Amino acid sequence: MAFASIKAHKLRSTLTILGVTVGVFSIISVMTAMSVLVNSIEKGMSQLGVNTFQVQKFPNFNSGGPRERQKYRNRKNIIYLDGIVVQQKTKRAKYVGIESWSGGQILENKLLNIKTNPNVEIVGENTDGLKTNNWPIEEGREFTQDEFNTAKNVCIIGGNTKEKLFQKQNAIGNTIDINGYPFTVIGIVKTQGGMLGGSNDNFAVIPLTKFFQLYGKDRNIHIMVQSFNRESFDDCIDEVRGIMRERHKLSPSDEDDFYIFSNESMIKQFNEFTFETRIGIMVISLIALLASGIGIMNIMLVSVTERTKEIGIRKSIGATKKNILTQFLMEAIILSQIGGIIGIIFGITLGNILAMYLEVPAVIPYNWVAIGFVSCLLVGVGFGVYPSWKASKLNPIDALRYEN
Repeated sequence: MAFASIKAHKLRSTLTILGVTVGVFSIISVMTAMSVLVNSIEKGMSQLGVNTFQVQKFPNFNSGGPRERQKYRNRKNIIYLDGIVVQQKTKRAKYVGIESWSGGQILENKLLNIKTNPNVEIVGENTDGLKTNNWPIEEGREFTQDEFNTAKNVCIIGGNTKEKLFQKQNAIGNTIDINGYPFTVIGIVKTQGGMLGGSNDNFAVIPLTKFFQLYGKDRNIHIMVQSFNRESFDDCIDEVRGIMRERHKLSPSDEDDFYIFSNESMIKQFNEFTFETRIGIMVISLIALLASGIGIMNIMLVSVTERTKEIGIRKSIGATKKNILTQFLMEAIILSQIGGIIGIIFGITLGNILAMYLEVPAVIPYNWVAIGFVSCLLVGVGFGVYPSWKASKLNPIDALRYEN
């Protein structure tokens, strides 16, 4: 009967369903897109190896004001000697990587007369740096301890750098210019991908000793530490924190003047950083759904008025108040659920168009789909109960006498 009533008033029902569709669509599309963005960002942020954490001067996310930023700038730099001391003193670390990054550089393949854009990051690493960065070698090899000790002009490049400088040709054993100096390519890092359609493969790795010769030794560095297993991970963090606090001569009451993060902590911090944004988007979308609920109530009140004589006839032949209330309430629920289903389908589709654009896996936010269904049910019940109750309370004699 509910479907028959909806079908009998196609235009009115379509406009009511459209209101619900827009409300649910706004929720599902935004939350699907947010899930796609978060997955893309989390993938790009997972830059360290398993059971690995990094010690650095600045936090990854800083929402504080100028005073907070000034506090971080006033911290001591983390220097190469700090990394060496951690490497020597820690007992729970499997690998200790030490690295330093430059700004964007232009790399050149003189043989093919090809130059990169000035955005290739040059990173100096010790011999453990590739492991702690989770940079497996796809072609060639890592540099040796002897090459590190003697600051050899050798380099390992990312996939994007290789594609730009060598295109389809072999890169291993060939020479590229970095900062005006010739370097022999000895390895290519397996493609890492990136976040938001960007790339984490636009870099060149050189021995840290050579990096210091080119860019100066008095630089801020990162210390990356990989524990032997997950069970010893937290103990390894505590051990390294103690070594660093001792190195920086901090008293027990002083807070750390360095920042420690892992993939998990960075993703957690990012989610906390964006939580309020997601809540705000959800509230705005729920307001749209609330507006559609008011539309349902309005249409149902009109329907009750138009069908007053029908209600009188049904009551006169034995329909109870419960029968009438159930009939009209079911119409309101079906209207909202049809709109909800259409909104969910279109919302997931639009949200995943973004996933295709960013070249990340499609996402179906099952929790938000469930919330969409429940929200539509609540809207149907909440805004349909008064018109239904009003219909059930009609006096059959008065209803039969009613003239439109």
